[in-house]
Amino acid sequence: MFVFCIESSHARGMGHLFRSLTLATELRSRGHSVRFVANDHPNSLRIIRERGFDVALYDLAAVTGWEEGLVDPTTVPSPIWINDRLNTRRPHSETIKRLGAKLVTFDDRGDGAELADMNICALLFEKTEDLKGEDIRLGVEYMILNPEIERYRRVRQSLASILVTLGGADTYGVTVRVAKWLSSKPFPVTIVTGPSFQHMAELEEVVSTAEPDRFKLLNQVPSLAAEMYGHDLAITGGGVTPFEACAAGLPCVVIANEPFEIPVGRALEGLGAAFFAGHHSEFDLGILEKAIPIRSMSETAMTKVDLGGVARVAGLLERLAA
Repeated sequence: MFVFCIESSHARGMGHLFRSLTLATELRSRGHSVRFVANDHPNSLRIIRERGFDVALYDLAAVTGWEEGLVDPTTVPSPIWINDRLNTRRPHSETIKRLGAKLVTFDDRGDGAELADMNICALLFEKTEDLKGEDIRLGVEYMILNPEIERYRRVRQSLASILVTLGGADTYGVTVRVAKWLSSKPFPVTIVTGPSFQHMAELEEVVSTAEPDRFKLLNQVPSLAAEMYGHDLAITGGGVTPFEACAAGLPCVVIANEPFEIPVGRALEGLGAAFFAGHHSEFDLGILEKAIPIRSMSETAMTKVDLGGVARVAGLLERLAA
């Protein structure tokens, strides 16, 4: 039994949810039993259930005490508790271990990560003193990306169309500011917003002042991978999305929504697959006013970011449960 415990909301974003769903789907396809535990966020709960998974609720305000009954090693052998909530608190980790489950965390710098059997840090590129866990896995090879991307990989030749996709929530309304900057530029732009986007009125006002047919607004597209296929450059946040774009051959301009996304943007720029535009509080899209080597960046992106991460992580979890 694999239990995925996630936090997903407008404030937190929805990247944790979609990463866990991709991994959970892979584990289910391998014959394993999977369930979810999530905070009370209606959009996230709907998506989990639509994917065919059971989900129980937990209280975000409660550090521990709510885990009882969600794992029971006396009836389910070798349960694995997977926290995809960023920073795990030690009392919670102690409870999970007391219940007899093994603990796996993602990109975790909380004080509870020290008790984790495995801390998978695909968004981190070097080990630091505050990174804890018995088995720490670093780097792009453990990036869990949507396997659907395989169908939509292609080398881009030139810049003819820009995609803007800044997460399921876009907590800080960066999309609106990006649209303002692009409104005076000549590129056709498609903007994809997610299920928890709360800035639509401001975005529509910006788009209404632009040249007709310059902007296309889409909300909750059936497949972001399929939508990416039609574009030559993506403007994204610094989570998993730019890695999915790069795996598809779509170069990116990365804007960090959170401080921990800054090294992600710099790392992708270092790989030659993206440009880093800075933190959302003072981003700079001036690179779009210069000649961009789209073809070479596209080829580099597909070489540097592969789609094998979900299988690698699933294999690690199966060995941990054995």
